[in-house]
Amino acid sequence: MNILFENFSIGLLVFKMLAAAGAWMAGRACALTWRPFAPVIAYVAILSFGVRFIDFALFGGTLLSLHYWLVDLVVLLVVGSAAYRYTLANQMVSQYYWLYDKSGVLSWRAK
Repeated sequence: MNILFENFSIGLLVFKMLAAAGAWMAGRACALTWRPFAPVIAYVAILSFGVRFIDFALFGGTLLSLHYWLVDLVVLLVVGSAAYRYTLANQMVSQYYWLYDKSGVLSWRAK
């Protein structure tokens, strides 16, 4: 058994990349609407349940596997939170250009 995938196939890999894109869009949407970080966690958790179900229904994985659900949740949370910080940093620098400069990809600093 693998740590990240129960059974590996190209279709499953493509599906996981689409799920990561969904997590990216969830994090981006929360940042664009100036929401706090908590909804990102909720949206990604809901997405991870869907990912687990599709993995079960289409690719023959186990539905109620805590290990693989946690792996999916952690990966999607990393992607969603990176999107949230990236979008928020860009927003802060562009909206308040007289106050902030970019200090990295995911952060900003006061001028």
